[in-house]
Amino acid sequence: MVQTEAARPAAALKRTPLHDVHVDLGARMVPFGGWDMPVQYPSGVLTEHHAVRRRAGVFDIGHMGQLAFEGPDALEFLQWVTTHDVSRLEIGAAQYSLLCNYDGGVLDDIIVYRLAEQRYLMIVNAGNTDADTAWLEGQLQRPGRGVDPHRVLMQRLSPDRTLLALQGPLAMQILGRLTDAPVGALANYHALEAAVAGVPAIVARTGYTGERGYEMSVDGAQAVHLWRALLQAGQAVAEPPPGAIPCGLGARDTLRLEAGMALYGHELTAETNPFEAGLERVVRFEKGDFVGAAALSRVQATGPERRLVGLELIDRGVPRAGYTILSEGQVAGRLTSGGPSPTLGKSIGMGYVPLALAVEGVEVHVDIRGRPHAARVVRLPFYRRPRRRDREDESVKDQPGQDQPGQDQPGPTTGRG
Repeated sequence: MVQTEAARPAAALKRTPLHDVHVDLGARMVPFGGWDMPVQYPSGVLTEHHAVRRRAGVFDIGHMGQLAFEGPDALEFLQWVTTHDVSRLEIGAAQYSLLCNYDGGVLDDIIVYRLAEQRYLMIVNAGNTDADTAWLEGQLQRPGRGVDPHRVLMQRLSPDRTLLALQGPLAMQILGRLTDAPVGALANYHALEAAVAGVPAIVARTGYTGERGYEMSVDGAQAVHLWRALLQAGQAVAEPPPGAIPCGLGARDTLRLEAGMALYGHELTAETNPFEAGLERVVRFEKGDFVGAAALSRVQATGPERRLVGLELIDRGVPRAGYTILSEGQVAGRLTSGGPSPTLGKSIGMGYVPLALAVEGVEVHVDIRGRPHAARVVRLPFYRRPRRRDREDESVKDQPGQDQPGQDQPGPTTGRG
């Protein structure tokens, strides 16, 4: 189940434009990242999870932050604050990246889109939006790489703009009923601007489930209309059961865990560096200086002391975040995420262990309520979508080596929370 925050006064929680829709649908609402969000609907987490794996699900991800950067020095500023090489992006492309502090610790994992020659969109995690915004504004006051702050316009777009996600094998068919844009030809980690059900949107082929899907940035005032249009189009594509159903944070968490995708605050924190998280591919020293480059260069030279791995329980039990990982009776690490896998029918988890244990097939134990349960280290991700699903449109090809999270990358993978 998705990890939620400690209870706080309801009045302090933010609400997405779809909040009342979720309540009307009977969703169970929980605090998450400072927002009042649906963790599940009356259908239940398992039904929602399987719907995404077999058909499609519609998610409210309006809690995520959206920041825009424009101007002649926008590219160089993004080069300064992110670990990846933003100059590699063609217009309409996106890349998974990190914000790191000067010690090399991960402040957030993000996605950067290049929408025009000098216009970029950055998606950040919900609970980090305020902190990320303040940190980026601070960096803009004293940027490196010769950036002139007067030649960069930074704007916070959310919460006025919100996000919806359509994920699953039927996502392309459903979205295709609502737009004339060539969404079927949209390559993984690419985006276009188009009208969807009459709503102007930035449509990206990205997601957090391990399935083919799309995420759409729209004006919050149009969110309810688009939500309903997506579900209605799902009814038209497959009935019964419907081609798409509403899905909450509970299913989003089980789906991303199966896909080996990191959740900020769990797999990634300010005490975690990209090399131990298996994200060295998004650290591009060849682009020149950036925040955290010196510290990360030292880690690269010596190598990380620990590594994020996938664990598959051999004994019956339910592993959870925070549980101790044991090797020969001694503490070796802790789980960062864990739970049952509805798709695979087994219990799985992720956690950090010393390099000597970060080898596929190594057996360890997980302490579950005081009792050691046998587990083995396995390759991430746990689940990969069947490649036959991408044959629905032969013009769509996942890009080998493209900077993308989830099922197309070996080893510990990426993600967003």
